[in-house]
Amino acid sequence: MSTRPVVSAEPREVIGKKVSILRRQGILPAVVYGGDTDSQNIQLDAREFDVLRRTTTKNTLVDLKIGKAKATPVLLQGIHEHPVRRNPMHVDFQVVSMTEAITIDVPVNYMGDSTAADKLGGTLLHLRESVSISALATELPQAIDLDITPLDSFESVLHVSDLIVPEGVVILTDAEEPLARVQPPRVEEEPVFGEGEGEELEEGAELPEGEEGAEGEEGAEGEEDAG
Repeated sequence: MSTRPVVSAEPREVIGKKVSILRRQGILPAVVYGGDTDSQNIQLDAREFDVLRRTTTKNTLVDLKIGKAKATPVLLQGIHEHPVRRNPMHVDFQVVSMTEAITIDVPVNYMGDSTAADKLGGTLLHLRESVSISALATELPQAIDLDITPLDSFESVLHVSDLIVPEGVVILTDAEEPLARVQPPRVEEEPVFGEGEGEELEEGAELPEGEEGAEGEEGAEGEEDAG
């Protein structure tokens, strides 16, 4: 007997902009696709889905029961949220085969501590947020772990080949694809002045010997010319 979460749904006839009426009634529009059948519009109880959402994530395998039909294993493929309120507006389910490997993207889970980031003042850069994998539906991970502990210098780089891959999972993304590195802290350069630039006399300081006299002589010559 399956221990997967069960999602109850009903066929949906309302489509287009009219689905806003369903949402006001506490009904969440959804679609299921994949397998040997055409895509089908369905609807769920919004509150029941909210409870399910708290315990599952994208790519979670659940049993979808539409009306009185037999439950079908599906992936919670996508949740479209309201841009401001962040509540679900639409849900996508994908029918999967339990005996054939499927290809999906899963997030990279950056774990551990980096010396270059924590002690040398650098900034940890995530160069990819997800990788493509192939696995049976029953062995799909929620994420693939990457230990960033080896990032102990600003020259260190972690690649797809450094991922901690669970048994039964095949990574399809190029093994040489970089995933993480640490950017060194930005150092502000001090301005460089040319010879004599930026030098000012302090208040009360005397002019070098000869300069004051030269100014005095120029003033005297100006008075003679005026006379």
